[in-house]
Formats: sequence, C-alpha cells, structure tokens
Amino acid sequence: MTRQLADVSARIEGIRQLGAVVNAMKGIAAARAHTARTQVDAVDSYARTFATAISSVLIQQETSNTATSSSDPGAGKIGLLVFLAEQGFAGAFSERVLDSISDETDLANTFLVGSRGLSVAAARGIVPAWSAAMPSHTLGIPKLSDGIIKAIYQAVDESRIDSLDVMHASWPSGRPQVERQTLFPINLEDFQSEATEPPLTQLPADILLASLSADYVHALICKAALHAFAAENEARMEAMSAAGSQIARELDVFQATLRRVRQEAITAEIIELGTGVAVAHDTG
Repeated sequence: MTRQLADVSARIEGIRQLGAVVNAMKGIAAARAHTARTQVDAVDSYARTFATAISSVLIQQETSNTATSSSDPGAGKIGLLVFLAEQGFAGAFSERVLDSISDETDLANTFLVGSRGLSVAAARGIVPAWSAAMPSHTLGIPKLSDGIIKAIYQAVDESRIDSLDVMHASWPSGRPQVERQTLFPINLEDFQSEATEPPLTQLPADILLASLSADYVHALICKAALHAFAAENEARMEAMSAAGSQIARELDVFQATLRRVRQEAITAEIIELGTGVAVAHDTG
C-alpha cells in the first residue's frame, strides 16, 4: 500500500511539472503572437509608404503598363512561397496550409519556410526549390525576407518562374484560415488611386519604379511572414490550452486516486491496530 501511495504521488508530481511546462510554452507563444500582431501594423504603414511613392512616380508616365507591370499576374510559370510551422506543438498548422495548395500548382517551383513544416511537406513528396527556417523572433524576419528575395530573383533570372504567389496562415477573430495572394509581378495599375502629385526625381522612372517595387515586395513578404509567425504561435496557444485541459483532467483523476489510496491505507492501519489490540487482550 505504501508503495502504491508513493507511485501515485510521484505521478501527480510529474503531471504538475508537465503542466508547468505547458503553461510556460503557452505564455511564450502568447507573447510572440502579440509582438507579431503589433508589428504587422508597422509593416502595413511601411508598405503603404512605398505604394504612395510608386503612385506618385506613375503620374509622370503616360501609361502604367511598364516592364514591371502585368495585366495577367497569373500567366506563365507560377512559383509559390509557403510559410509553414517552424516548431512542433502547433497542431495541424502545416497540414492545414499544405491542404490548401491546389492540384495545378507546380510543386517544383515551391519555396518553403518552416523547418517543422518542411518535414511534413517531405512526407507528402513535396521537394521545394528552396527552403529556409523561420526565425525564432520577429526581429529576424527582415533578414529572412532578404534571403527570399534573392531566391526569387535567381528563379526569375533562370526562367524557372514568371510570377509568385504567397500562401500563409492567419488567425482572424480567433479562427485559423489560409490566405493566398500574388506578390510578383506587381500590377502597377493598382496604385493609380494612390497618386497625388508628381514628385521631383533624379532617376529615370523605370529604374525608380524597379527599386520601389523591390522594396514594396520585400515589405509584403515581411507582412506575410509576420502573419504566419503570429498564426503559428496562436495555433501553439490553442494546442497548449487543449493539453492543459487534458492535464487538469488527469490531475483530478490521480488526486482522487491518491485520496482513495490514502483512505485505504488509513483503514488498513486502523484494522491492523484493532487486530493487534484484540490479540493482546486475548493473550492477556
């Protein structure tokens, strides 16, 4: 009985320690998700600045159909930039994103971000043209975007892709969803409504537009990465909440078991004492 009591007590202590770990992971995920959501607003403002600059430059041109614009962004070879989970304990985060990839997508032109998600993609037979790890903190996202831009430019120079879509998870209103949008090429006609007045420039319009467009795409990639970063941590919070609830249920069960074992031990001890007194009385 004493050993059983010790075993149950040890199990309860182990469950409590696991619960502390789960709560810590949930807290870290919550802090990271909050930071990413806050920074999305800053990146939005950053992207709008370049959109306004592009619109202003376009006023100087008779038409917006330049070498960097396209009336059919989906034409040609389409590449796909996909943000998946970097770490585990995020439920079916990566699976949900990969399930949204259409059958007509050329997976040979896929760019994957997320180490954990990369293994999930490999299990599905997806071998990306390029892959990278998601930074553990949002401050590393601009550097990640630099690497993505280089990979995109190389693929374009090698005529492997003509356009690029980005796919990532988001977590609006507490529910996960997968978003997909075109990143490249930019349709400059979309910026006409932002135009105000012609700026004073020293560079030719086509060179200036190319530079501004590259910075604009960089901002959009940062924004997508931040959404994916926040969504992964939201998914981890949800998974840890479910795990915490399961741990609480198991803890209740073992605490009830502990009370029962203790009661049985006390009862056995009383019986043993009573038996001992009776034997002593009969002997006397």
